[in-house]
Amino acid sequence: MGFIFRLAVVYAGVFGAIGVQLPFLPVWFAAKGLDESTIGALLAFATLMRVSVVPFGTRIADRFGRPREAILLTTGCCALALTALGAASGAPALFALYALAAAAGATALPLIESYGLRGLAERGLAYGPVRLWGSAAFIAGTLATGVLLTWMAPVNIIWVLVAIYGCAAIAALRLMPLAPPATGAQRPSAIGLLRDRTLLAVIAGSALIQGSHGLLYGFASLQWSAAGLSGLSISLLWSLGVVAEIVLFAISARFPPAFGPLALMAVGAFGATLRWIAMAFDPGLFWLPALQCLHALSFGATHLGAVQLVARLAPPGLSATAQGLLAAGNGVAMAAAMAMAGLLNARFGAVSYAAMALIAIAGGLMLLAARREGGRI
Repeated sequence: MGFIFRLAVVYAGVFGAIGVQLPFLPVWFAAKGLDESTIGALLAFATLMRVSVVPFGTRIADRFGRPREAILLTTGCCALALTALGAASGAPALFALYALAAAAGATALPLIESYGLRGLAERGLAYGPVRLWGSAAFIAGTLATGVLLTWMAPVNIIWVLVAIYGCAAIAALRLMPLAPPATGAQRPSAIGLLRDRTLLAVIAGSALIQGSHGLLYGFASLQWSAAGLSGLSISLLWSLGVVAEIVLFAISARFPPAFGPLALMAVGAFGATLRWIAMAFDPGLFWLPALQCLHALSFGATHLGAVQLVARLAPPGLSATAQGLLAAGNGVAMAAAMAMAGLLNARFGAVSYAAMALIAIAGGLMLLAARREGGRI
C-alpha cells in the first residue's frame, strides 16, 4: 500500500466520524437524558476545549517531531474517550469525557493536514485528490448512520463513532515515515508565528470566510423546513454542497501553477460573498441547488488555499503548529459567527445572510493585506 492510500484511509476515518458526529451526536445526548439547554452548553464547552487545546497539542507534536505517532495518539485517545463516554452517565461525566474526545479529535485534524501536505510535497503529489476522500467519507458516514437509525436505537450511535475512530487509529499505525524537517542549528520559535503578519493575515482571512458559513450551518435546515422543504430535499441539498466540494478537490491537481493558494482563497471569498448575497433574497427551491454548489468555492477553495498557504509560510519544524493556529482561528470565528447568526436570524430571517456576506468581504480584504506583506505568497 502506497502513501496516498494510507493517508486517504486516515482522512476517511476522521471525516467519516465527523459525518456521524455533527448531525447525530446531539441525538445521542438527548437519548442519554440531557435537555436542549444542557446539550447546547455541552457543545459550547467542547468547542471552547477544541480551540484552546489544538494550538498546544500541535506545538507539542512539532517539538517531538513524530507526526505519525501524534496522529495515532490523538485518534486513539479520541476512540478511548468515546468508549468511556458511551458507558458514562450523568452530566459531569458526559461533559468531561466529551470535552476530552473533542479536543483529541480536533487536534488530530491539523496533525493529519500537516503530515499529508509534507508527505505529498516530498513526493510531488497534489493535496486535493487525496483530501476528497475525507469529504466522501463525511457523506458516507452521515447517510450510513441515518440508515442504521431506522432499526438501531439512538443510544447506540456512540458505538458507531467508537468503531470509526478505532479504524482511524489502526490506519494511523500504517502511515509511512516522513523525512525530518531541515530546521538548521537553531530550532524555530513558535512565538515567531505570532509575529508573522503575513501568516496571521492568511489565518484571519480564512477564519472570516469560513466563519461566514455560520448562519448556513446553524439555521439553513430550519429555514428550509419552515419554507416547506421535506427532510429528503434538505438532505439532498446538504449532500450536493459536499459533492461540489469533492469535484473541486478532484480537479485541483489540474489547476495551472500560476493559480496558487492565495488565488484559491480569493475565489473562495468571492464565492462566499456571491452565495450569501443571493441567500439574503430568500431564493426558492429552484435556485438552492446552484447556490449549494457554490460550497465548492466558499468552503472548498478557501480550505484548499488556506492549508497550502499556511504550509508554505510555516518554517521547517513548525508545520503542525501553524496548521493548529489555522484550525483554532477557524473554530473561534465559526463559534462567534454562529452566536451572532442566532441573534440575527431570530430577528431578520434570511436577510441575515447579508451580514455573512460582509464577513466574507472582510476575509477577502485580509487576503489583500496578506498579499501586501511580502512576496512569500
